[in-house]
Amino acid sequence: MALAYLLGCDLGTMGTKATLYDTEGNMLAEAYEESILRYPRVGWVEQDLEEIYASAVRCIASVLQKSGVDSSKVEGLAFSSQMSGIGMIKEDWTPAAHFDSWLDTRCEDSFPLMEPSAGDITALSGCPPTYAHAAKIIWWKNHGPEVFNSTAKFIVPLAYVAGKMAGLEVDQAYIDYTCIHFSGFADTRNLKWSRELLDRFGIPEEKLPRIIAPTEIIGRVTREAAQLTGLKEGTPIAAGAGDQAAASLGVGAVDPGDVFDSAGTASVFSICVDSFKPDVENQVVMATRGVIPGTYYALSFINGGGLNLRWFRDTFGLQEKKEAEAAGEEVYKIFDNMAAQVSPGSGGALFIPHLQGRVLPPDASLRGLWVGFTWGHQRSHLFRAILEGIAYEYAHYLEIEKKLHPGLECREVRAIGGGASSKLWNQIKSDVLNVPYCRVDRSEIGTWGCAMIAGAAVGIFKDLRETAKKYTRITSRIEPRQEYHRFYRPYVEMYSEILERYKEVFGKLSGLPLELKNETSV
Repeated sequence: MALAYLLGCDLGTMGTKATLYDTEGNMLAEAYEESILRYPRVGWVEQDLEEIYASAVRCIASVLQKSGVDSSKVEGLAFSSQMSGIGMIKEDWTPAAHFDSWLDTRCEDSFPLMEPSAGDITALSGCPPTYAHAAKIIWWKNHGPEVFNSTAKFIVPLAYVAGKMAGLEVDQAYIDYTCIHFSGFADTRNLKWSRELLDRFGIPEEKLPRIIAPTEIIGRVTREAAQLTGLKEGTPIAAGAGDQAAASLGVGAVDPGDVFDSAGTASVFSICVDSFKPDVENQVVMATRGVIPGTYYALSFINGGGLNLRWFRDTFGLQEKKEAEAAGEEVYKIFDNMAAQVSPGSGGALFIPHLQGRVLPPDASLRGLWVGFTWGHQRSHLFRAILEGIAYEYAHYLEIEKKLHPGLECREVRAIGGGASSKLWNQIKSDVLNVPYCRVDRSEIGTWGCAMIAGAAVGIFKDLRETAKKYTRITSRIEPRQEYHRFYRPYVEMYSEILERYKEVFGKLSGLPLELKNETSV
């Protein structure tokens, strides 16, 4: 057995997961705990930073107990977390307010203020104005001045947890460079805050944390944290990275042309590229930094893309859900079998997967839509249309990414997340995009990415790119079928046309009353 171990911990939207690995990439133990999400008002989604920290502590303690490993052999640890939400801490590192989640849309009224500067924000930060740090910070400045004024630093969850575990002072607060595109105030290319953008929106630079590399050691486990977690006091803590950046590393998508599909709560489509080229024209694709210096990703996502499948299950598939539970099998396999009997194109039905608005470009009024269905359509058609609709959205991203990076050739897509287990969905995406789809031999990608970051920070891994490639093994590969790809092309074009034409309709629809005031039962 290896004599050294590394710990990775992902602070996710739906839950916290900690995993212990040896230096050969073998998983020894893992622990998971669901997150507590709060919905104080319509459109508001919050978490308590102290609860996130407590869940990390419990998961780490559980992992060490399960593994039986001597904590003195744990050489280092690193965290990843959701990237586009923002937390606020006071001078004593306590929260000034609840964490403003990436799912929270209250900052929508910041967009008109940001719109005149959208081109500059996109060009400098790499991310168009969306439900992320800048819009949220502006909202707190305008609508929560007490919280804004008491905030010493705006901070992402991974930095809050790592900093508290290391006992950092507030002036040591940080953000790693894989998260700064979401800030809206960063000069991402040059790894610094944009004084021009900060001045334009009246945001004091001293409220923003320092920008550092994911592999920088930010501190060591304090005595108090050691007592709570079982880690050895003094264990090095690396800065860590955003969840998508850690996952891209963990899945081995580290060379230009490698594609990463995270088919989870959100549907994330990310291509590794060798240059920073923001999507100023369309404001659909983000230009982000990867963990490895000089590595970038062209990335976009559907907010809650994977939740569409859960919604379908809970709304239209209650009988199948009961049958699956009774048989001890996965309900989505039943839906996949149903959808596999339907011809490509779902009988002419198309699905728009933005049930709770669109993130890039931001459009809170956009909603979900099935279009083209008839009396001949059944649930199987509608479910397949959901799978195809997300693939069409990916194709829209890919077209933009190829224009931004002429000559870009996508070698293969590496799929992770719950949706990656669907062979049918992987085949549909492969056919639509005309790119092979692969699965890897790891179930825990993000925490392995964190462990590699920790290993690089303490000198165990000398070359992160080679390490990521060495310990990633492809277990299955699906090839695109050319006749299906040609068949799907007009559907992709129609999807984009519907998306564009219905914008105005959804804008008007969002202004309609949702209920009759003083309604009486009939």
